[in-house]
Amino acid sequence: MKSDSLNASIHRLLIIRLGVATTILSLLFAAIAYFNNQSRLENAVVELTRLRTNQFNLYIRDLLDSPEPLAAEVLERRLQRFIAESGKAIVSDGQFVLVRIYDENDTLLLESSEEKFAAIGAVRQAVDETPLIPLGPDEVQVVTASLKGQPFVGVDLPMKNSANKMRARILGVFAVSPEALTAMRGNILQTMLYVVGLVVATALVIYPIITRLLGRLSRTTVKLLDSNLEILQVLGGAIAKRDSDTDAHNYRVSVYSVCLAEAIDLPRKQIRSLIKGSLLHDVGKLGIRDNILLKPGKLDAEEFAVMKTHVEHGLEITARASWLQDAQPVVGGHHEKFDGAGYPEGLRGEDIPLAARIFAITDVFDALTSRRPYKDPMSFTESMQILESGRGSHFDPTLIDAFRVIARGLYDTYSGKDDSLPKRRLEVMTEEYFKGQVTDLLA
Repeated sequence: MKSDSLNASIHRLLIIRLGVATTILSLLFAAIAYFNNQSRLENAVVELTRLRTNQFNLYIRDLLDSPEPLAAEVLERRLQRFIAESGKAIVSDGQFVLVRIYDENDTLLLESSEEKFAAIGAVRQAVDETPLIPLGPDEVQVVTASLKGQPFVGVDLPMKNSANKMRARILGVFAVSPEALTAMRGNILQTMLYVVGLVVATALVIYPIITRLLGRLSRTTVKLLDSNLEILQVLGGAIAKRDSDTDAHNYRVSVYSVCLAEAIDLPRKQIRSLIKGSLLHDVGKLGIRDNILLKPGKLDAEEFAVMKTHVEHGLEITARASWLQDAQPVVGGHHEKFDGAGYPEGLRGEDIPLAARIFAITDVFDALTSRRPYKDPMSFTESMQILESGRGSHFDPTLIDAFRVIARGLYDTYSGKDDSLPKRRLEVMTEEYFKGQVTDLLA
């Protein structure tokens, strides 16, 4: 990955993250500001209601202390006189638009409302549709709701006599004024602007530091990845030399495998693992004795049994490095067969890892179409006939169908051509699937 491209990715990633953080923090503090304003308004309304209720309680103390049931007509006359003498409960935050008094059995005794208020019908309907909740002598119930886009606060308080016994309950609905609503929105917007300003100011201070640190981290990551990939290719080359082969087989079969994986839309992460497995599929042959590995003739049963142990050797070798462990599905499964006749586990069908099923096809295809000291290359038609004959027995039928579509193009491009061609193509694939991972790691 080029330095300019990497730096651009880092800057883009940081800007996105800062934008997301700013949005989240702004919304969080806006919510806090909203609930703080709502709580302040509710507390103010509750205190106002308490004050007016206590005043009214004193005003009708004789009625509350009387053992006689409260009379609606008497209460209404007292309430109107009380309002006339003390004034309506109008404050800067809004006003009470509906007041109801219920007796101790929750029977409505009287109602006083502000009929000139535009939404009084909706307020009355909402109160009618809301059942009363049992109220203790020292309880206060508060409900905040929105009707026709305007906030209201409902407060339910007990009315008590001199003996602190609840004789009635008073329910008031307070309409928040447009001025108070505008002020509340202004406070929320101001809070959001403060947060945005704080985040931006902090980002301006720490952005260069984070950029430098991430740049160093990403460059180190790329160098480490390059080293790992070089070791991967060195190991693959060592295996080829050990087996009297060239690196070209590893390059071609890796390219073929990636092309087949792309044809079936295999996820990027699994393609990375497939590339590792393709380059290291025969790494276990490093543990096979020369008299067996390099024997020019056919192996006898005992020698073949030893040769098959290269799979176990390969699994042991790749298990020693965490970065190579995802190559094990190919290393351990590339000699399995779809009908269960393969080795070392005799796995069948989809129990064989998908990467191993992909590699089995491309490995055999390359072996058939390549020149070896002991054989000439087969033609494309002969090679495909052999693959088709192994359909459902050696190979996954679905993958054979997918490979048939791309096989001719691969054969024409790579078979019998300059061995540097698959190497260059594999380098391009490695750049795409591995070095593109650096940005993924930072994300």
